[in-house]
Amino acid sequence: MSVRVKVCGITSIEDAVMAVEAGADALGLMFYERSPRKISIETASAIKNALPPFVVKVGVFADATENVIRTAALSGLNALQFHGNETPEFVKRFSPTTTIKAFRIQNAASLAQLVAYNTSAWLLDSYTPAQLGGTGTTFNWDLALQARKLGRPIILAGGLTPENVAEAVRKVRPYGVDVSSGVESAPGKKDPAKVAAFIQAAKSV
Repeated sequence: MSVRVKVCGITSIEDAVMAVEAGADALGLMFYERSPRKISIETASAIKNALPPFVVKVGVFADATENVIRTAALSGLNALQFHGNETPEFVKRFSPTTTIKAFRIQNAASLAQLVAYNTSAWLLDSYTPAQLGGTGTTFNWDLALQARKLGRPIILAGGLTPENVAEAVRKVRPYGVDVSSGVESAPGKKDPAKVAAFIQAAKSV
């Protein structure tokens, strides 16, 4: 089975359709207020209505104060990704909806928190003090290999590009890979050539 590819930070119908036509399995829609890729419920709904069936729409939240369930329903989301300091108890509220908990990995000690989250998958991202995701920096993939042994599907993120994603997939063998800034011409604007090259490279392994 080839690796699943999620293109995150989609902000327009055009980019959504382009990514799906290039072979993306899932799209990430940002509802985090401080993200340069944040979109409204109305835009997310319009994107959903423009897509063919079976494409996974993932809503990305971080320490959400808005009504996550309402946002998910109105936006047509299939899965919820939590990228902040959410507790295991908070995330558990959304079962049986597909949930993904994101972790910013600094070192081996960062892995200790994973097992408390009984989510559908764990997303491993790079750590930078000032930014949640979309940083364009990688982390030590040996730590992702360790995380694979803990019993949940791993989605690898953090600094992935068309140039390094095949190496990442060969090394880590994750369930999925997640890309945002690595296929952009500007924050929130995807580059069609980069998206196509990324997906081809990821799925060629």
